Amino acid sequence: MAPIRFRSARPSDARAVGLLHADSWRRHYADASLDGEVGEERIAVWTERLSDVGADLYTIVAECDGVIVGFVHTRLDEDPTWGALVDNLHVSFALKRQGVGRALLAETALVLVERRPASGLYLWVLQQNTAAQSFYLAQGGVCVEATTRGSLPGGGSASALRFAWANPSMLLN
Repeated sequence: MAPIRFRSARPSDARAVGLLHADSWRRHYADASLDGEVGEERIAVWTERLSDVGADLYTIVAECDGVIVGFVHTRLDEDPTWGALVDNLHVSFALKRQGVGRALLAETALVLVERRPASGLYLWVLQQNTAAQSFYLAQGGVCVEATTRGSLPGGGSASALRFAWANPSMLLN
């Protein structure tokens, strides 16, 4: 396998990021009503997000042989207590458990530490997604809250857990 390279996402990455996001949703939320339109809907979302370049958000992609195989999208100053929100973290199914997700978390932590040195980092994971929970625990995340969240793939709400890193620089090790 060729080495994986990390870089800031560009507007031209919207299609690849959207399709990867849609594939991840289909695999992890099989009980949600995700019709064939989810790919085009995610492309539209990412077209908008990647054209909205601002100081309070950033997206990093992982590339292998010129193909986007993962991405992380982070929103700074999202919560006064918990800090920056990892709004999306997805890795190609073929590359799961090969360190891409860990490296993407480290990349987002690096940017966060540069831009907001005192900020914490957090994310939400559905309670049904036990594989993701195990991953975040292995990365030093602490489950700090359980609640019901809405706006899920396919609509509706579900139980979700907040995982947090009070000191995101720990993800750089």
